Amino acid sequence: MPRRTDTRDRAIRTAAHLFRAQGYHATGLNQVLAEGGLPKGSLYFHFPGGKEQLAVESLQRAGEELCAAIAEAMRSGADPAEALEKVLALLGDHLVATDFREGCPVATVALDAAAQSEAIRAACAGVYDSWEALVADRLRAAGVDDADGLATVLVAAVEGALLLARTRRDVAPLHTVGAHLRALLTPERRPA
Repeated sequence: MPRRTDTRDRAIRTAAHLFRAQGYHATGLNQVLAEGGLPKGSLYFHFPGGKEQLAVESLQRAGEELCAAIAEAMRSGADPAEALEKVLALLGDHLVATDFREGCPVATVALDAAAQSEAIRAACAGVYDSWEALVADRLRAAGVDDADGLATVLVAAVEGALLLARTRRDVAPLHTVGAHLRALLTPERRPA
């Protein structure tokens, strides 16, 4: 039986990191090979669809990993407002830990390549849909009306806050957006 290697996994992880930090078009396959310590030829062996396939799979993987981290943070919050606070802290900590090089694992690629590639657009949409569904389920469990609509508002607002925080190299936008979103999640302040 041939020995299994971690080449495919390393390619996905390396690409996810690079796409998240610099976007689709600024990331070259040679850079993925070099930074991942990958053998030449391994990318097309594992990803016959080339860079587009690698991008789709890395987006899906990064999206699933962040979804799991968000789910864990939300589980540790007693109510939706506290869960939101924990998610924002998680995202802010990642921004700071990467010196603001890595924001959302989807946004940079979505803005850079989703208009040119249906496969990348669909992968980005699928990740965002999974995050919205996770948030909507948590809101529904807390008895929030229009959980789906509010989940869209929350994901969109947090996504915008991440972009502002990364651009300004300051987590203050996460705190500001968080304060306003908490008001939406407080039962006595929710719109009817």
